[in-house]
Amino acid sequence: MSNRTAGLAAHLVGSIEWHAALAHILKSFDCVTGTLHRTDPSTGLLMLIAHQGIPPQVQAMLLPKIDNIPFGKGIAGCAASRKKAVQLCNLQEDLGGVAKPDARKTNVQGALAVPVLGVDGKVIGVLGIGKMQPYDFLAEEISDLDHCAALIAPHL
Repeated sequence: MSNRTAGLAAHLVGSIEWHAALAHILKSFDCVTGTLHRTDPSTGLLMLIAHQGIPPQVQAMLLPKIDNIPFGKGIAGCAASRKKAVQLCNLQEDLGGVAKPDARKTNVQGALAVPVLGVDGKVIGVLGIGKMQPYDFLAEEISDLDHCAALIAPHL
């Protein structure tokens, strides 16, 4: 287990405080912003269950838009529909259309989202992290965030 995943399991016992688990992950990856979504089985949408680091000046506008995300929309929705990690070195300059325009208002630049997969291989959630500067996540970091998602999966 890498240093980035060390200690996460301690946050995943008893009555889980998802904000604390997310804060632990962000600190481990030296990130300042992150989200955790759970797939709602009745709607098929990704429902926001924890977030951290979204700037206060954009929360009122952004939270309603990321509260329920369809598969295929935005970074989290793309990670869910592709069933693999999606990253943007600079969300502010994304020309591929993955980042939604309002996401740019967060000033996040380096972004990474990975699906949380159930035992049956279905997407049960998405874990996303971000940095405020352009950043290419290394293969090891992507693997470590995938491992975090796997640790979260049984509890989501």
